[in-house]
Amino acid sequence: MNLKSKKNMYIYISIFVAFAVSYLIRTLPLTLIKKPIKNKFIKSFLYYVPYVTLSVMTFPAIIEATQSPLSGLIAFAVGIILAIIGAGLFPVACACCLVVFISEFFLV
Repeated sequence: MNLKSKKNMYIYISIFVAFAVSYLIRTLPLTLIKKPIKNKFIKSFLYYVPYVTLSVMTFPAIIEATQSPLSGLIAFAVGIILAIIGAGLFPVACACCLVVFISEFFLV
């Protein structure tokens, strides 16, 4: 077996393992859990999983999308403050964009 065929085989094995793991994660709960979930802890855990996943994917993008990580952090802080105050999604997004524009103009 030459090096190229070993590399191709490794790629196919990696794709198959990724497929198998993804498939099992999705199908095992459907096949193993027949009754409704009554445990409050598990129900609350499953309720918050989408929010945690979204925030874990979004936070690095906030920091890395700007030229300077500092401007991303400043905009993130402003967005959190505005959201706590009760501003809607559009005003928060506009304010964060403005903060990034101004902070990158002065910082970089």
